[in-house]
Formats: sequence, structure tokens, C-alpha cells
Amino acid sequence: MKKKVKIYRSLPKAIIDNFLWNGDVEEFLDMNYKGLSFDLVVTSPPYNIGKEYEKRLKLSEYLSQQERIISKIIPKLSERGSLCWQIGNYINSNKAEISPLDIELHPIFKSFGLQLRNRIIWRFGHGLHSKKRFSGRYEVILWYTKSKDYKFNLDAVRIPSKYPGKKHYKGPKYGEYSSNPLGKNPEDIWDIPNVKSKHIEKTEHPCQFPVGLIERLILALTDKDDLVFDPFAGVGTSGVAAIIHQRRFSGCEINRKYADIAEDRLNAALCGKAKFRPHDKPIYDHTKSNLSKRLK
Repeated sequence: MKKKVKIYRSLPKAIIDNFLWNGDVEEFLDMNYKGLSFDLVVTSPPYNIGKEYEKRLKLSEYLSQQERIISKIIPKLSERGSLCWQIGNYINSNKAEISPLDIELHPIFKSFGLQLRNRIIWRFGHGLHSKKRFSGRYEVILWYTKSKDYKFNLDAVRIPSKYPGKKHYKGPKYGEYSSNPLGKNPEDIWDIPNVKSKHIEKTEHPCQFPVGLIERLILALTDKDDLVFDPFAGVGTSGVAAIIHQRRFSGCEINRKYADIAEDRLNAALCGKAKFRPHDKPIYDHTKSNLSKRLK
């Protein structure tokens, strides 16, 4: 089967469905594409901690760079659209002091008139073990909208109710079930495993985020055929989540190796062969493992 995702090494003259630009995001955003409108911008930008795919900057320089990119994205965000920025901590290498990037970036988003709808906590089960502070086991998704009239499809992401058999004990609904038959709101703390060595989605990228994390945002904040944009596409996770749910995808990735991996993953998604862990898959119960007990 022919590949259907187009990967560009030079800027295209027009945006097509399911496209990846292998180059700098600012150069892409500076192009005046007629009628370009993103229904959802979702990304996990570099955290400025010295990974192989980024140049470490002073925190002030990093925030200025982020502000430039954000300023170029917002005019292309639809009026009913959403912007989701998934971020962790910047770590000062000299003092080993952390700066939560959601706190640092929030004033920038506010300065452009965006409205914060949720500060979602992504809690994952594994990570580095710290010796001089408590080990970090969560990151943050900042969800902003451009207006009060925004898309939010709660029924698409409901999860099983804690007590589905609970009933009203008084009033006009006495004896009827009190919970929504479709399940409950997933709330703002999400337990979704991160992508480690044996994860089904694992690629060469050292800081890959899971499809399930973006899948829930896409289902809740967009409709079928909407355009999802990721300015730091990495190995294409946002695109995979978009394509498997019949959304269109455009993204930018400056690293050639990661862009090639993304191309393969996006085309696998188009063919219905994407390997991913769904957002609503139950968390593994670690107490069932033999490793949960020490031999006497």
C-alpha cells in the first residue's frame, strides 16, 4: 500500500490532510497559508533540560523562544479551538533547583487572552529515582481556549463510574440510578503509563509521550475531520492519536530521524495498524506481580 502521509523537507505551497514538515516550526508558521485554521493545538515542547534534540538555553531565553512560537500559533487557532501544552520541570543544573514550566508559561498564555480551562495532572507510574528530593511522578497539561464557546465532548471520554449501582435515596428520582449510564467525568488527574522500554509504543525518542494522553484530549476537544496541529511533533504521537479517531493532522519536527519514525507511525495509523495503549485501558495492578514481594 502506498504511503498516504506526506513528509516535506521544503515548505509546501498548501496544507494537505495528514502532513508533516521536517523543519523549524517558526519557519512553517511564518508562511501565509490561506485559510489555515487549527481546531486543536496539542504538543509537548522541549523542556530545555539538555536532551539530544534540543539546545539548552537560559530559562529566560527559553521562555522568550516559547513566547514567539505561541504568538505565531494563536492567530491560526480557530475561535472554538483549544490549545494544550504538556510540560514538566526545567532543572537548574548548578543548583539542582526546579522551575515548574506550567507556572513559568501561564503568564505568557494569559497575555494573549487565552482562557485556562484545566490544569490537568498526568500521573505516571515510573521515572528516575531522586536522592535529594521526592521522585517526580507527574507532569502537567495546560488546556486553554480562545473563547467561551469552545468544543468539549465529555461523553466521548467518560470512564467507568466508581459506584454504578448507587441509587437516589430520596426525592422524585428515588430508586433510580444516580450515576450517568455512560460513566463519569475523568476529572483532572489522569493515570496513564509513560512510554518506557517495554511499552508497546516505544521508539528511539528518549522522551516520548503516550498516545492515550493525547487521545483523550482529541476525543474531548475536537470533532471528526477537525485539524490537529503539533508544533513539536517528535515521533508523531499526536498524529497517531488524531488519525485513529478520523481527525486530520499537521505537524512540525526539526529532527530528521524522528520525522522518519513519525512518518512510519502515521502511515501505520492510516492503515489501521497503529500500536498504542488506549487511554481507557485499566492500569496494571502491580500487586499481582511476583516482583511485588520479596522472598523470605
